[in-house]
Amino acid sequence: MPFEFYFFLVSAFISGAVVGSFLNVCIYRIPAGKSIVSPPSACPYCNHRIAWFQNIPIVSYLILGGKCAFCKASISFRYPAVEVLTGLLFSLTLYYFSFSVATLIYWVFLAALVTITFIDLDHQIIPDVISLPGIIVGFICSFLIPWLPWFDSLLGIVIGGGILLSIAWVYEKVAKREGMGGGDIKLLAMLGAFLGWKAVLPVVFIASLVGSVIGVPLMLLQKGDTKLAIPFGPFLAFAATVYLFWGRDLVYWYLNLLR
Repeated sequence: MPFEFYFFLVSAFISGAVVGSFLNVCIYRIPAGKSIVSPPSACPYCNHRIAWFQNIPIVSYLILGGKCAFCKASISFRYPAVEVLTGLLFSLTLYYFSFSVATLIYWVFLAALVTITFIDLDHQIIPDVISLPGIIVGFICSFLIPWLPWFDSLLGIVIGGGILLSIAWVYEKVAKREGMGGGDIKLLAMLGAFLGWKAVLPVVFIASLVGSVIGVPLMLLQKGDTKLAIPFGPFLAFAATVYLFWGRDLVYWYLNLLR
């Protein structure tokens, strides 16, 4: 790999970290119904405006020692974690898809998944303001991605939303209570739009598998509480990310295993 490409990978990481800083604003403000544009960032404890040089992704957190420069309140480690995660995802996307329109599209897609993941972890909701426009954007972008025919994207929307809708309906009839929110259904429709219908079943399988591995121990820790609410959105987002980068390899591996 030429040296220049390493430079671009680092540049992609820096760009991703900057976007991650903005995603932190979205994660905090969208559930509260606040504008993500104004007012400027401020400390949630003392409400003091944060200067630009105190808001440099990752670096400012390290320099400030994880504390507000004014009231010395602790800053959540999640802020730099989101910045690092987004930076790594941006670099990984550039590595796999090189300099292409698809890279720009998947940057937007992954940024949306990061935002959805942390909002769902905090509030157990998946905002329609992200998932519904995401369905439309994903379908439009299918005309720009050579390996994703628009019909595959359209089928992905229908099948993605339909599968979880069916599962939710059956669960509600059997268990007599709601087990999956409408946000998960819309999210899977969005994933189908960006990844195509062939991704839907692998994404659901991976998400369910990882969810079980994490969810069952959590239920045991809660003394077998089967009503423990565990958000499914982060598992869907994780599975979609895995499929985006390694989906074809996983499918080929599975088919060879069956043979």
